[in-house]
Amino acid sequence: LHVPLTDKTEYMISNDELALMKKTAYLIHTSRGKVVDDYALVAALKEGRLAGAALDVYEDEPQITEGMAELSNLMLLPHIGSASFETRDKMALLVAENVLDALSGKTPRSLVPSYPQ
Repeated sequence: LHVPLTDKTEYMISNDELALMKKTAYLIHTSRGKVVDDYALVAALKEGRLAGAALDVYEDEPQITEGMAELSNLMLLPHIGSASFETRDKMALLVAENVLDALSGKTPRSLVPSYPQ
């Protein structure tokens, strides 16, 4: 799951959406903490309604939601999902290319789009 946090995506995954998932499903969440209702996710994992989850973000980051630390079917990362050497090198190169584009009067190649709220 990777979406921007907007009024429309806040808590877009809660009890109702988790109930639609298969018991064999895994939720991988890498966007913004408040996109997923952490309490609903903890309950679904504890009750076996979901096979597992991996989170790179949490609702009240950097604090984790009560019950998360005890779950063997939940993997928690400290918001570092993109922190590989290869990714960081590519990010630095992209920044340099965007700066060169702007300095030469071109539109930077990777403008961040604005999302409707």
